[in-house]
Amino acid sequence: MELDGRDFMNSPPVKTVRFGGSVADTLHKRAQGDSGDYEMLKHQLADPEIKDAQIINWLQELRSCVTQLTKDHEQLISTILRLPWVGRGPAVVEEYMAFLGNLVSAQTLYLCPCLKMVISHFTPKRVTICEAGVDISDSDDEDENLSRNFDQCHQALQLIIRYVPSTSHFLLPILQDNFPFVHKSNRTMECYVHNLLRLTVYVPSIRRDVLDLTIGKVLKLDVSVCRADIEEAEENQKAEVQSEEGLFDMDEEMSAYQPPRTGVMAHPVAEKLDALMDLLMSYIKNVCHTNGSFHVEKTKELYKDLLSVFDKLILPTHASSHVQFLLFYLCSFRLALAEAFLDHLWKILQNPSEPPVIRQAAVGYLGSFLARAKFIPLLTVRACLDLLVSWIHHYIDGQDNSGKQVCCDISQHGPFYAACQAVFYTLIFRHRAILEADMKKGLEYLQSLNLERVVTCQLNPLKVCLPSVTTMFAAITRKYQVVFCYTIIERNNRNTLPVVRNSAGGDSSTTNTNPLDSFFPFDPYLLKRSGQVIEPLHQVWEELEDTELIPTKAGHKEAREEDDDFLSGETPRTDGIFGMTPSSYDSNICSPNNMGSPPSLVRDQSHLSRTVMF
Repeated sequence: MELDGRDFMNSPPVKTVRFGGSVADTLHKRAQGDSGDYEMLKHQLADPEIKDAQIINWLQELRSCVTQLTKDHEQLISTILRLPWVGRGPAVVEEYMAFLGNLVSAQTLYLCPCLKMVISHFTPKRVTICEAGVDISDSDDEDENLSRNFDQCHQALQLIIRYVPSTSHFLLPILQDNFPFVHKSNRTMECYVHNLLRLTVYVPSIRRDVLDLTIGKVLKLDVSVCRADIEEAEENQKAEVQSEEGLFDMDEEMSAYQPPRTGVMAHPVAEKLDALMDLLMSYIKNVCHTNGSFHVEKTKELYKDLLSVFDKLILPTHASSHVQFLLFYLCSFRLALAEAFLDHLWKILQNPSEPPVIRQAAVGYLGSFLARAKFIPLLTVRACLDLLVSWIHHYIDGQDNSGKQVCCDISQHGPFYAACQAVFYTLIFRHRAILEADMKKGLEYLQSLNLERVVTCQLNPLKVCLPSVTTMFAAITRKYQVVFCYTIIERNNRNTLPVVRNSAGGDSSTTNTNPLDSFFPFDPYLLKRSGQVIEPLHQVWEELEDTELIPTKAGHKEAREEDDDFLSGETPRTDGIFGMTPSSYDSNICSPNNMGSPPSLVRDQSHLSRTVMF
């Protein structure tokens, strides 16, 4: 008999069909060696057709005997935890939660099984679909009651935490074990990540660990698909749409119409990545804003958590294209956040105890952030350029005064070359802003950087940096007569390429591959849905006029007209090069180009001159 239409709180108990005695008598008989009723009890609880009234009656009796449910009754508890309580009527849910609270407070040995049971409901229920005679199991993405079911799960978790305050210490391993495999449906992944992030709202002590877990999984997705593959899939989809338009609409005016950009990515992995990035960015916005107002303290705490994840996972991982934009987005909320991030990267560069490959990655992030973040004012850009160029000059001084022969060796001077490339890259994107306000003062500032000494030093950075960067930098500095680079570039093209040491030992060898041509982390964001919040914050590449570009003998192609990034097509492979950026994720990395070197001379310098709030 079901409870449909009945007021449970104000109605007498409903008589239900059951076999065996009361739970108390059944437990007593089992203690005496008679397990007949006990097995019958488990059988009735496991009945897939069990009614709401039956569940309520059993749970009420079990609550009165909860102190007797010791380790000897693990099988019975396991059966109870498999009861289909989520999505049932309010009376069943209320009674079940009350049982969970009593159980974990009286028998803490069942805490983890209860947590596992609740967390197992963080994804839609499993359904079996038969395709070509094969059963395919996945989640039910069409369940209209998911929101209510998830609410009930979180209520249960909060109840358990109230009874057992130490619950947070046991949650993380269970969350890790239940994280869906990447081949699961997008909806399954979204639901689980959503519930993990929701959990951090009322269990803030595990937020950093949850972010570490979640972003780590998303990072694996990010590095498993190349930018080129995403772009190719989008181009193919666009061509198919245009072909279909041409087939069904021969009207000249209509055929010129371009279909609107859809919010679905053509590449399946990119689509899943887009959904998860959109979820994480929404979470960041919600944490930092309360009722539409910016919350400083909450933002500071979230920044610290994300920065920890950045240092542990994102910075050491090569070829991620999108995950790093979580910090990019967070830093857009306040200038102090952006300056704190820049200061953090700057300290990594000048810290000699950091591995050279990490220092190179840090300065790569610094240069890309300065170049691409619209929300960073010119004053901050100039302050960072001053620090970088000063560090570069000190490095040159150290090499000149060392008494040793100085040569262009990437393996020995990797951080130096990465810093030079960061300066060149930043100036390529920011030179207009520096010069537009006041041309005279802007030129005086550029000349004060003494870039001529940098490009003409014996370390010869123009020989090592990415050809597209050096060519564009040379064109800009020639136009404003700041530095003349073409003679050096042409001489470099005639000479042998830089020496790269063999990681396996033995003699050094030359290679035509550029280890610094590896990673500009804030290159254009390719994902559509989550990219809507990035697009207004991101500086796109503005083509120089043809008259500004002087062709050289480098032999590399001009940037394509429709590409945002002038680096397009300029990424040679560096398989087997020494100093590969160590990645936390080894599978399916499509672009193994990396930066790396042994330690180099570093001089400590002060942090960013502007005081930040961290």
